[in-house]
Amino acid sequence: MGLKLCRRHRKECEGGHLEDSFTGEFEEHRRGWKKCACAIHASGSLSGKYRRLQTAKTDWEEAKAVAALWEKAGNWEGVTPPPPPPPEPAPTPSQITVADACAVFLTHKKAAGLATSTLSKYQTFNNQICAFAAGRGYMLVAQFTATDIDIFWANWAMGARAKGKRLTTLRRFFKFCERRKWIAKSPVSADIKAPVGSSKPANKLPFSDEEIARIIAACDKPPRPIDRKGAGPIDETNYVGATWKNETGDGEWTGEDVKDIIWLMVYTGYRLSDATFFDMKRLQGNQVLIRAQKNGKQVLGVVPDWLRDRLLARAKIHGARPFIVGSSFRLETVTNLWRRRIAKAFAAAGDFEHPPTPHRFRHTFARVLLEKGVSVADVAELMGDDEETIREHYAAWVPERQARLTRVLTDAFSDKPRLVGIQGGRA
Repeated sequence: MGLKLCRRHRKECEGGHLEDSFTGEFEEHRRGWKKCACAIHASGSLSGKYRRLQTAKTDWEEAKAVAALWEKAGNWEGVTPPPPPPPEPAPTPSQITVADACAVFLTHKKAAGLATSTLSKYQTFNNQICAFAAGRGYMLVAQFTATDIDIFWANWAMGARAKGKRLTTLRRFFKFCERRKWIAKSPVSADIKAPVGSSKPANKLPFSDEEIARIIAACDKPPRPIDRKGAGPIDETNYVGATWKNETGDGEWTGEDVKDIIWLMVYTGYRLSDATFFDMKRLQGNQVLIRAQKNGKQVLGVVPDWLRDRLLARAKIHGARPFIVGSSFRLETVTNLWRRRIAKAFAAAGDFEHPPTPHRFRHTFARVLLEKGVSVADVAELMGDDEETIREHYAAWVPERQARLTRVLTDAFSDKPRLVGIQGGRA
């Protein structure tokens, strides 16, 4: 539908017409119409936008010429957009290489706005399938067969949950290739099933108080002598020999650095990524912002005076983000740097019943709260989870659960006679 034209009368209208009243061309051709110099406006929709815009013309023919220009351009600026570039020819199944398909697949995931940590997993998958293809002498995606996928899948040496997620990525990759017409059909057979236990939630294993004490003590261990001339390797169980440098200054890593980030995670339940990018704006006195809820409310934690003072002292050296101690602000780079430093403390702390990871400090936060009788609802709010998740993963540390089970067992056996000891197989 074309643009409609009308004259909008101003306050000083020479014809004496009402202010902000509108008249059309046909109406103004009537006998006795008092002419005026009020501007003619055009109204309608262009490029999905409805507007009423002044043409800066008082003559109807001139106003029609302006409106025609806008209509031709398809926008209110009157500028004709350049024609779109011709579409690139779609590659045929015989032309797309494994490397090119992996690159496009990863670009597609980046465009979806996935987290850096998730993208790194897709990159790992790309590296693996490219290496597998090279080992079998394949250049093209179309060369993969169902047998190749069986072999590729069988050789994954990883846990059940990780293997199940990797299978999902494998299916997505070849379905992506199929939708792009690079292959006729995905070679991933429907009878390849995720391993038993792959859907089971990961165990939440907090550190015990004894383990935390050992880790902190390991940060204080004196370093072994190191030949700084390069005659010997750097000891991997301490921090000597590793330096940092950024715009605030430079220095050498110590166990005190690792203590700071460990205590921050234990007292706030932060994930490693949250702790490494901690901003001092989150600290107000002894209160620390844990997270902001969707309703605008803030969830605040509390840190002891000594930890607050350590964070303030650290900020004087490293700036507002005291755990970014290098020149890189890339999430993966910063978190991996701290992961390596914390791993040295784990190595120096001795043996653990379960593999130690930085994420277990977050579980420790939940364990401490639950053991102190904090309600599941409050813990869920502080952790950013729902109550069902907290009960499912931290049931062993919920006091009321064990108290309830104890009452059930006590009541069940309260009226039973005392059992007689059995000796020699007879009562």
